Amino acid sequence: AAQVGYSKIPEGRRVAATRGIVGLLLGTSTAEAVAARGRRGAALVATAGGVGFTTELVGVATGRPVGHYGYSALLGPRIRGVPVAAAAAWAMMARPSWVAGGWAVRGVRGRRRRRVLHVAAASAALTAWDVFLDPRMVREGYWTWPGGGRYAGVPASNFAGWFATSAVVFGTWAALGAGEPDARDDEALALYAWTWAGETFANLALWRQPLVAAAGSTAMGLVLVPAVRGRRAATDAAVPAAAPAAPRSPFLVASARRRLRTVA
Repeated sequence: AAQVGYSKIPEGRRVAATRGIVGLLLGTSTAEAVAARGRRGAALVATAGGVGFTTELVGVATGRPVGHYGYSALLGPRIRGVPVAAAAAWAMMARPSWVAGGWAVRGVRGRRRRRVLHVAAASAALTAWDVFLDPRMVREGYWTWPGGGRYAGVPASNFAGWFATSAVVFGTWAALGAGEPDARDDEALALYAWTWAGETFANLALWRQPLVAAAGSTAMGLVLVPAVRGRRAATDAAVPAAAPAAPRSPFLVASARRRLRTVA
């Protein structure tokens, strides 16, 4: 709904609308985290924002790990060239990505191996979202890549850097004891799915960006599809199987037959 409304906003008001959407998504994600996991959920979201913002400071100053880029003044107040709002981009989709990644690797055997793959899948999920995000923000002038890039003006190094930063975020979460997803986290998975659907529709039908629609939809879908399957498998496993019929005693069967003959 936000994507559809955004497309109808006059260009002069889109900067304010962008800030509003970022705030709305951050608030929604944080509220979900608190409802599902309490204070720990909120603390993890804040950790993601802090790690992401620190990486942005390093990135703008050194070009690592994502490459050389720069922010305009459109996103509001900046610290050393990085908008404070940049922290929100990392925070607001971190938890949906963690939940999606966890469900995607649900069937992996071995707790330690599953935990490592959980971090990797969550990192891929968050990076996949940026396949949608970066082209639009570059197109609208929120930040620039002086060297350009083959994908909608964005270099491949950006996505490598996003994955590396996401791995730090989720590695930290794992170290802090963030657990595997369960039924309490369904709204976070729904938020990831809704973002996938909304971004795909907006890029394809509203903004006429078929390349971004295809690339972003595929990238997020590679995590979302196995995540949904994992969630369904967990639901099926939670449904108790029907109890087997009790074996019939030969004595009881014979007794019943005698009673029937007596009645007859």
